[in-house]
Amino acid sequence: MYAVLDIETTGGKYNEEGITEIAIHRFDGHQVTDKFISLVNPEKEIQPFVVKLTGINTKMLRTAPKFHEVAKRIVEITEGAVLIAHNAQFDYRILRTEFRRLGYNYERKTLCTVELAQKLLPDAESYSLGKLVRSLGIAVSDRHRANGDALATLKLFKLLLDKDSEKAILKTVVKAETLGELSPRQLDIVANVPSETGIYYMHNKDGDIIFLGKSSNIKKRVNQHFTKSGHRARRLQKETKKVTFEKTGSELAAQLKEYEELKRNSPKYNQRRKSRLYSHVMHQVSHKNGYLALHIGSAEMIQTEFITSFISIHGARNFLHEASLAHGLCDKINGISQAKNECGRYEEELCLGACIDEEPVETYNERVLEVTEKYSLSDKNQVIVDKGRETGEYCAILIQNGRFKGMGYYGLNHQINNIHILENLITPMKGDANTKHIIESYLRKRKVLKILELQSE
Repeated sequence: MYAVLDIETTGGKYNEEGITEIAIHRFDGHQVTDKFISLVNPEKEIQPFVVKLTGINTKMLRTAPKFHEVAKRIVEITEGAVLIAHNAQFDYRILRTEFRRLGYNYERKTLCTVELAQKLLPDAESYSLGKLVRSLGIAVSDRHRANGDALATLKLFKLLLDKDSEKAILKTVVKAETLGELSPRQLDIVANVPSETGIYYMHNKDGDIIFLGKSSNIKKRVNQHFTKSGHRARRLQKETKKVTFEKTGSELAAQLKEYEELKRNSPKYNQRRKSRLYSHVMHQVSHKNGYLALHIGSAEMIQTEFITSFISIHGARNFLHEASLAHGLCDKINGISQAKNECGRYEEELCLGACIDEEPVETYNERVLEVTEKYSLSDKNQVIVDKGRETGEYCAILIQNGRFKGMGYYGLNHQINNIHILENLITPMKGDANTKHIIESYLRKRKVLKILELQSE
């Protein structure tokens, strides 16, 4: 649990500042569950430059509550939460100073979005809140007011959680929450995860990820882990002290994220994955008289560049047969039919005559190239747009020069239409033959919201 906050002060000498406004958003990693926003009467003068910067003046604060009147609410909304702030050291110091004046020792864990951004966004030109969120295309209003800056920090923190492929933030927070042995019933754990699409992480008492997986229904899948029998399953059940999750919205995003994070984290209870996720490929060869053919072969045997990949020879052949029907290709040329003369489709008057040289080579080959273009990512520059994690949000999966580059989330059209902002929003991920297989397989079987073509670099 997090408490994202921002504080405006009077300015003045160190440790003599007073709070003029405070905003706190209690955030469970997925949505805001509570919030507190209030002006505060500091009972002291506000520095002129602060009045000019924030617009908050003494007249506005005459009827505002004093700090001791809001202190209890601040304690309650931040209870059991890690404080998140842009330059957290400053906000935490101001809060502790105010509570100390009341004779109360206020202590919370803190995370600073400046420090997190420096690690996760190393190429940013500036780490000031205004310039950083502007470079990321994050919409902000009421800058230098507590709620405006708190909301900007919240949006930035969400993006940093997405960027944190190593899950360092999550591990730190879970470890802080699970000091000592926990004994919650497994049903309670299941009750706290959603029936939505995403990635789930099973943690031990030290916060380490000991298993991770993807699911279109996280609650159902976690419940299966806790009801499964077998020695390995029982060991996982015994060691699991907490389950966290990350909604992806898109099932394709969940598959890509699972693949990436399994490589990065290597959880002890995940089975070791094969280095190649596919067994067979479709490749293009030249047939007699200049006709192009699409053939299926073993991934181990095909050394040349291939069009797309499959997890079984049966799936590959079925796909090629269906693609041949859809695009008017010849089963005999493609190696599907073993007929010595004309294939069965010729007798049914479905064959277009390519196998007996009745169709011009150029016309037939154009249809072969249509299949290649439609079902392969090779040389493409595009953004695959799919469902986001909440209403009004979309998932963007970036493909450049035929390679998967990463993914991110956006809510405004200008973010996806501006390539520079888009690249900042995208969490870089390493594309390889397996990610190409994951994406192409998904697009063959399921629909996404849309695919945007980008200009070649």
